[in-house]
Amino acid sequence: MANTTHDPNVYYVPHGSKWPLVGSVGLFLTVGGFANWMNGSTGLGQVMSLAGVAILLWMMWGWFGDVIRESVRGMYNRQVGVSFRMGMIWFIFSEVMFFAAFFGALFYARALSVPWLGGVGDGAATNAFLWSGFDAAWPTNGPAAIGGDFGLIPAWGLPLLNTLILLASGVTITIAHHALKAGQRTRLLVWLGATIVLGVIFLVFQAEEYVHAYRDLNLTLGSGIYGSTFFMLTGFHGLHVTLGTIMLIVIWFRCLKGHFSRDDHFGFEAVAWYWHFVDVVWLGLFLFVYVL
Repeated sequence: MANTTHDPNVYYVPHGSKWPLVGSVGLFLTVGGFANWMNGSTGLGQVMSLAGVAILLWMMWGWFGDVIRESVRGMYNRQVGVSFRMGMIWFIFSEVMFFAAFFGALFYARALSVPWLGGVGDGAATNAFLWSGFDAAWPTNGPAAIGGDFGLIPAWGLPLLNTLILLASGVTITIAHHALKAGQRTRLLVWLGATIVLGVIFLVFQAEEYVHAYRDLNLTLGSGIYGSTFFMLTGFHGLHVTLGTIMLIVIWFRCLKGHFSRDDHFGFEAVAWYWHFVDVVWLGLFLFVYVL
């Protein structure tokens, strides 16, 4: 296709792309396989899940590669850039709602369900007839003591260190952004690389924390409502940090190849937006999961 960057009346639309179909197949296999896996069909479930993840990775590699090549060839005009920005804003909003659901579950369990089971308010009958000996304290593994006793991860150890690491990474990526806008390529690569290193360190410390929780504290996904909400919140956040780190690595190599200019670098901005979102979510997580 001809270069349409300077034509405000032409909106580039790709034709004949196989990636939406490939992505749909990958999502179907991943979700269907995971559902089978969780319901006892370990053989079929594992094969379907792994195949689905492999297809999704192939789809992302190919589709993102196509978008990068189209951008470098000048196929996108200003209106396409606006569409990309709107898409990223809505994507981050959907991620905010995703984590809001888990924070809401934590609030409901801690502020409503556990007190009800302990006999507060409308839960008096439930406590009297079902769980008369239940102590409505947080953290809890529930009135049936599912998973047994467990210990807690102290907030002022690795969690605090990881908080400082993520806050520092927010500073380094901002410095890198300013370097890009100033046309300082070496400074850009150094500070963007520092952000990647901080992201990797965060993930290493979180893995260490998980090993300590399972091996030494008996804090697992099966440790009642506290264990499940703890690992769902921190685990999904860790997954987002992993994805963000991968995106930062891709952007670093694109910067190395000189793909961005001072005035046209939305690919960099999109990843920076996502990384700042990850930072903000962690601050809420650190406060409500570890501190309070």
